Amino acid sequence: MTQFSRKVLALVWKDMLSEARTKDIFTSVFVFALLTVLIFSFALEPGSETTSLVAPGMLWVAFTFAGVLGFGRSFVLEKEHGCLDGLMLCPVEREVIYWGKAIGNLVFMLMVEVVVLPIFYLLLNLPLDSLPQVVLIVLLTTIGFVSVGTLFSALAANTRARDVMLPILFLPVVVPLVIAAVKSTGLILQGSPWADLWSWLQIILAFDVIFLVISSLVFPFVLEG
Repeated sequence: MTQFSRKVLALVWKDMLSEARTKDIFTSVFVFALLTVLIFSFALEPGSETTSLVAPGMLWVAFTFAGVLGFGRSFVLEKEHGCLDGLMLCPVEREVIYWGKAIGNLVFMLMVEVVVLPIFYLLLNLPLDSLPQVVLIVLLTTIGFVSVGTLFSALAANTRARDVMLPILFLPVVVPLVIAAVKSTGLILQGSPWADLWSWLQIILAFDVIFLVISSLVFPFVLEG
């Protein structure tokens, strides 16, 4: 394991311990995502044809806005307690802070999705054979969310209107990713083969790679600002 990886994992471990003590991010994100899915589920008849058409939009509305809520708390807590200044004074590369925070946010989001996704399937009586494919789409899309959300949460934390600034910056950028996730999830639920959703999957993969690279390069300038 390289020295860079050790520093990143140390930062991730610090965030995991902090979250284990307070449960601030996980609780708020989980409750929001679960309530969103529950409210939407009452508007649909489980197992109907309409459900399979509307379900992808429901799922990604819940995950997208839950992600905004979680990303908004990741750097705000550091800022409020003065920990961000301490991280910047540490003799580590700024990219270490980005990757540490990004991996931490990814873990939090995946923890929420692992619990919410089965409940979503249960409430809407969706075909379980599509679950592994949907899990793959959720994983790849969440990586894209995290790559952008971590960068913009650091940027928003340095502004007065941080609660408003993050959604304004984050949501327009991730629109292509959300559209690709909704379309690919819908095709999976309708039983379409992988060949039909390959183009949407390429968009998700391209988004992940591009924004992971760009965010890692831009993050040091955002943090210094």
